[in-house]
Amino acid sequence: AAPTRVFAFRDARWAPDPVLEPSAAVRSPQPAPLVIDNGSFQTRAGWACPDPSVPAEPLLRFRSLAARSRGARGGAGAETQVGNDLGSPEPLRWLLRSPFDRNVPVQLELQELLFDHVFQRLGVSSQGCVDHPIVLTEAVCNPLYSRQMMSELLFECYQVPKVSYGVDSLYSFYHNRRQNWPCSGLVISSGYQCTHILPVLEGRLDAKHCKRINLGGCQAAVYLQRLLQLKYPGHFAAITLSRMEEILHEHSYIAQDYTEELQKWRCPEYYENNVHKMQLPFSNKLLGSTVASEEKQEKRQQQLRRLQELNARRREEKLQLDQERLDRLLYVQELLEDGQMDQFHKALVELNMDSAEELQSYINKLSLSVEQTKQKILQSEANIEVDVVDSKPETPDLDPLGSEQSLEDVESINEFEPLFAEEQPEVEKPVAAVQPVFNLAEYHQLFLGTERIRAPEIVFQPSLIGEDQAGIAETMQYVLERYSKEQQAILVQNVFLTGGNTMYPGLKARVQKELLEMRPFQSSFQVHLASSPVLDAWYGARDWALEYLSREEGWISRKDYEEKGGEYLKEHCASNVYVPIRLPKQAPRAAEAPSRASGAGNPSEQA
Repeated sequence: AAPTRVFAFRDARWAPDPVLEPSAAVRSPQPAPLVIDNGSFQTRAGWACPDPSVPAEPLLRFRSLAARSRGARGGAGAETQVGNDLGSPEPLRWLLRSPFDRNVPVQLELQELLFDHVFQRLGVSSQGCVDHPIVLTEAVCNPLYSRQMMSELLFECYQVPKVSYGVDSLYSFYHNRRQNWPCSGLVISSGYQCTHILPVLEGRLDAKHCKRINLGGCQAAVYLQRLLQLKYPGHFAAITLSRMEEILHEHSYIAQDYTEELQKWRCPEYYENNVHKMQLPFSNKLLGSTVASEEKQEKRQQQLRRLQELNARRREEKLQLDQERLDRLLYVQELLEDGQMDQFHKALVELNMDSAEELQSYINKLSLSVEQTKQKILQSEANIEVDVVDSKPETPDLDPLGSEQSLEDVESINEFEPLFAEEQPEVEKPVAAVQPVFNLAEYHQLFLGTERIRAPEIVFQPSLIGEDQAGIAETMQYVLERYSKEQQAILVQNVFLTGGNTMYPGLKARVQKELLEMRPFQSSFQVHLASSPVLDAWYGARDWALEYLSREEGWISRKDYEEKGGEYLKEHCASNVYVPIRLPKQAPRAAEAPSRASGAGNPSEQA
């Protein structure tokens, strides 16, 4: 028999990040660099300090998201929560905001919130500034405008002494180097929003031949969500993006041959042995059709009693208010009968009435309303016991005065009208005869068959979701063809996979198969997977910071920022290539001055 593969969703909630107390080694003998892996999916931050008392791992890991709550009425104003403080993203899905457009930070006010969260939770205690050097990751071929705004934020807002920018996938490549640096290789980096093919020659990025595919883990999660929502429309709301990400991380894999794998799934035996059943949360309460008829009647009687008690309470409150108003009007009428005209006219003004006739009319109406309410109270007390099976509850008479309270009573009765309908004789059958054989747990299960391979496959076949782009294999071949045969042989000897979207089982074998198809006969190649595809970018940035801390290479000082602008970049082994802004040359003003003077001296020519 096939093993039962039923998995429950963890639906884990994020624990808020504590405020950490930094070690003394972070401050002395000099401030230690602060390493921030600024990813579009997750932000990771920690210290680059050689002291063993400081952990050599990121101390903060949180989603790069922020949400601004609207605040309660009459209470405090809006409150902004960042990262793990959100608890769970699903209740706030439509309020979540990210500073990233694809993998490029463009919303700097949100980026400032993420930096504030990092500096506060890591216990940066310097007054008015952050006096630690910053090592920050950025996108491949990052736009100059994005880097300019980031440098302005760090130098102007936080007063950092110096900063260094690097590419996350190149830091990961630097951390996992298997040869003496500098070395060459072809880096395949697949993250949350994008996938990059990066050729590295002699330890430096060849930016001219970099290629990007606008697909990553985010698009795979959305595609999987649509597939399952179409397959299970009854569980539309329960199929959330967070659960889809959990399925991708724990239950999906890359097929070595996609078409052949689909043929395997057509076999019933293979399907039964490999299908994963995801259990959605559900309630164990009995369905309404299985409740005994006696229990239904008892429930209706209880509902009717509660409704009668509520109406009786409202009638008593209304009777008390009307009686108080009637006593007030009768007191004013007595003033008229006693001849106290001044007090009478003053009381009429307070009541917003014009004459004694209008006063008498209101007294008559209130007297009638009080009498009718008393009669209704007496009638309801006499008819407490109601047979809900043989007769429908009588709708109370409308108040002749059309008072709002009587209408409310009628509406309340009508709301429960379907509950008090007469029982049809043919429906009254033993429960066992109509109770269906139904497993509520199985109804709330999602069967994952080909969906396990279809969602991750989009990075190799973007056409599955209608994207007019090349996949990883075609893009990799396109990049290799830009080089000579000798350089191609060097690059394919070190094909390096990194990024959170490369953690699928079978991805390395799939890339090896694709390379085997595109490379010449009997040529060799090697494919390596990062030791920790998610965290190696931070580890590589930490390695670089410790090695280059005492050097000038790669660090942008405040003086460089003020002299050369925010878009300035000092290149190093894991950085982008700096392409300065080239402004068009303007004509010299000295040559324009004589022509302007001659034109001003001859008004007729100007006319």
